Amino acid sequence: MTGQLEVTNLVVRYGPVEALRGVSLEVGAGEIVALVGSNGAGKSTTLKAIMGMAGRVGGSIRVDGQEVPDRPGAALAMGVSLSPEGRRMFPRMSVRENLLLGAHAARDRSRVAATLDQVFDYFPRLCERSGQMAGSLSGGEQQMAAIGRALMAQPRILMLDEPSLGIAPIIVQEIARIIRQINQQAGLTVLLVEQNAHMALALSTRGFVLESGAVIASGSGRELLDSPQVREAYLGL
Repeated sequence: MTGQLEVTNLVVRYGPVEALRGVSLEVGAGEIVALVGSNGAGKSTTLKAIMGMAGRVGGSIRVDGQEVPDRPGAALAMGVSLSPEGRRMFPRMSVRENLLLGAHAARDRSRVAATLDQVFDYFPRLCERSGQMAGSLSGGEQQMAAIGRALMAQPRILMLDEPSLGIAPIIVQEIARIIRQINQQAGLTVLLVEQNAHMALALSTRGFVLESGAVIASGSGRELLDSPQVREAYLGL
């Protein structure tokens, strides 16, 4: 298939270590696609490479058929936004100020206020706490703010890196519901990196399994959930 986001034979090295070994994947417009695997498999490195922050040494990345240059900011300018692992909020700035930082790359500056209202619709807790310091939020609320900040760039493709990491299970369920809502209501394409393979594959149209820097399996979310290999290695079944 031809994807809105196409990654082909991606190679990334950190010194002598080959972190990604010819990774290929595609994400169609309006899909949720999961990238799952164990710690150190190369999931976050894949997202960083797409964003021009990993120093790729081979392969190509295309958005809507256009090659993405290997430099920071290039993918963002082409409509790809990343909510990073670890949330990376500015704790001494307010929630609102943190969200507005994401708007510096907004594709339509005249719609920043409307985009902020939409983020508050998705995450009412952020609206309630918009004047609080971001450092005072719970881990789940900070994750909501990190996703909201990525949405402020008005992306066509939203990439989420470990949104369930370190969050209570009930909040994980809420964030999963909101990811689906964003995808369905806004038609936003989502590439979801997760160690919580069950949550990610249950949400996704399709998925890819990464192991030691290479894709070892792919299929629909349902097919991967039913795969004995995936169930044993990543679902603990």
